[in-house]
Amino acid sequence: MRIAIVNKDRCQFKKCGHECINFCPRVRTGDETVVIGEDGKAVISEELCVGCGICIKKCPFDAIMIIGLPEELDNPVHRYGTNGFALYGLPTPVQGKVTGILGPNGVGKSTAVNILSGIMMPNLGKDDTTWDEVLEIYSGSGMYEYMKTLSEGNIKASHKPQYVDNIPKAVKGKVSQLLNKADERGIMDEMASKLEIEHVLNRDIKDLSGGELQRVALAACVSREADFYFIDEISPYLDIYQRINSARIIQELADTSAVMVIEHDLALLDQLADTVHIAYGIPAGYGVITQPKGVRVAINQYLHGFLAEENVRLRTEAIEFEEHPPREQKDIPTLLEFSRFTKKYGDDGFELVVGSDTLGSEIKQGEVIGIVGPNGIGKTTFVQILAGEETPTTGSLETDLTIAYKPQYLKGDYPVKVRDFLRGINTKFDTSYYQTEIIKPLQLDGFMDQLLTELSGGELQRAAIAACLGKNADLYIFDEPSAHLDVEQRALATRVIRRFAENNNVTAMVVDHDIYMIDMLSERLVVFEGQPGVMGEVHGPFDMREGMNLFLKNLNITFRRDDETRRPRVNKPGSKLDRQQKSMGEYYYALE
Repeated sequence: MRIAIVNKDRCQFKKCGHECINFCPRVRTGDETVVIGEDGKAVISEELCVGCGICIKKCPFDAIMIIGLPEELDNPVHRYGTNGFALYGLPTPVQGKVTGILGPNGVGKSTAVNILSGIMMPNLGKDDTTWDEVLEIYSGSGMYEYMKTLSEGNIKASHKPQYVDNIPKAVKGKVSQLLNKADERGIMDEMASKLEIEHVLNRDIKDLSGGELQRVALAACVSREADFYFIDEISPYLDIYQRINSARIIQELADTSAVMVIEHDLALLDQLADTVHIAYGIPAGYGVITQPKGVRVAINQYLHGFLAEENVRLRTEAIEFEEHPPREQKDIPTLLEFSRFTKKYGDDGFELVVGSDTLGSEIKQGEVIGIVGPNGIGKTTFVQILAGEETPTTGSLETDLTIAYKPQYLKGDYPVKVRDFLRGINTKFDTSYYQTEIIKPLQLDGFMDQLLTELSGGELQRAAIAACLGKNADLYIFDEPSAHLDVEQRALATRVIRRFAENNNVTAMVVDHDIYMIDMLSERLVVFEGQPGVMGEVHGPFDMREGMNLFLKNLNITFRRDDETRRPRVNKPGSKLDRQQKSMGEYYYALE
């Protein structure tokens, strides 16, 4: 069984001269395999198509995919018209439980939630589907009562959107006005306190940072009275403490409701969810939602790249975690050395203190350094000073190094194609190395001819990473490269950055809150301490074990390593292992 996917936005018949039709062998024999639809775009007959792939090769705009589906897939839950994306299966909301969905971007997770929220009706892949037909499909299953209630319009849903950056474009006014309007449960004051957003209640929404917007959006979502709560990525812009705090609020919400969460931070999903559905397929082509699995089993299967119950291989290589032994530092040249300097904003504003008068800090040639710490404690200020975008108030940081910097907040404001943007800043764009080591692993091929203004958050993030690595520099700095990337994209980005540093003997510094990414990427760690919004102190670099122990002790959180995959896992607060590791001073993971 196969399906044809035609991207209507990319199909440009007037420009290509109907190449997909002219070269289709079935068309030449009289079969109307590829024709022009009423909208002037290509339409492919899935009944006649033999999957030869000639139309794909001849299309100059990469608008066509011919996909061979697993034999067991039949009758989609929903399809976006002829030759459109198809979704197979739905996740199951469960009262009193947090249900997770784990999978790459573009395989139908949001479509599934839109159906369960009542925003759209499942069409079963047909044009004239009725609710009676839908209910017949689910008759006798655990989803029947939910779908029946949904068909009657009696499901009330509350939704926290994925891209909180867009909230100021849609909502105007003060934060308190937004939360008062959403507060159907009478818990606004409680949520403001738990999420630590009391200080922003009188601010205008347009003046909030990404982390503040994320917490305000969560507060608005959980304050509504609903049967079904859907949380689309809570982790972007939040530090580890804020993520775990948000997870506890979501778990409390599940005591009386059905909660569904899409999350790419696996440490957070591991702690948050009771069961997990895995989503797989081909982005923008088709998606499959599996039956629920235990959270540990689901995450481990996803990392291994093989779903045992479904007998489906997601990828050829597993995502692996390695415990990096510390490098011998004395034989490695020093790239940058600095002593004490400070940055002060105003008389009563935030102050960042770096280093000491007696002890300098060294960054070595060719190493990858992770940077961790709470939000609002000066991490971005620190890397901006290193990058030359900010200057110290006292002391100095003098360097003749060339530095490439990817900022935290990205703006795709320029209507220029990704290909032209990258080529314009990189003389090595057309080299085989750049194409094979950066463009292909970051999966940029599919949107190279799109404008920057048209990119999603994840696409813009990957383009920005590629742009940073395309510059000739001694030091490469990445501020939150995991934001808006799914699990596989994070693993690929991690591998690209690490391989680039190793192959070119250059240094990389990465600010991020995803412990998985920091764990896979870093050789040493810079740790920030202090009082967010008031004062920050920079310590290190330390080796990974010393640095993570210092960082996690400040957060009062312990991690262990999964026996099967060696991935970090958050210990349940107060558990036997949590208490044991704290008594040993081993917050990162216990020595074996």
